[in-house]
Amino acid sequence: FLLDPGIAYPVLAGYPWDSGDQEYVLVNNKCQCVTVTSKFVPSKENPDEEILERNIRILVPLKARENISDPMSPLRTTFVYRMTELCKKCDPVEIELDGEIYQAQQSTSCNEPETCYTYNRDKCYTTTFPFVYRGETKNVQAVLTPASCYAS
Repeated sequence: FLLDPGIAYPVLAGYPWDSGDQEYVLVNNKCQCVTVTSKFVPSKENPDEEILERNIRILVPLKARENISDPMSPLRTTFVYRMTELCKKCDPVEIELDGEIYQAQQSTSCNEPETCYTYNRDKCYTTTFPFVYRGETKNVQAVLTPASCYAS
């Protein structure tokens, strides 16, 4: 596993991991199976101080394919995790500058495709496969994630 080296990462607003917990979820990337949480804990050197503890949880899908939409592609052997990509926020937000409202993105790399190691259950995935019927072969499209492809 590779994490980008660096000393400082942006402090992001999160949401509580559990209703009674003081641990906050900063990143919950279902596409790459990564959850990043943080919480304040007593310092070991000085129990009167609190330090920010960050926990990074990575679930590695053992049977992940290089191309998740192609069940015949080779098994993935390399998984790369970059905090800058995991923490990017691509949903536009409204900001006010000099009395005017502007739309802004909090990341500059939102147009680049995201590498997924497993299916993002919020996204529809399909694949094409050869289907033989009465001696005739047709390429048929099949849904890989039905729950996200068809409306309830």
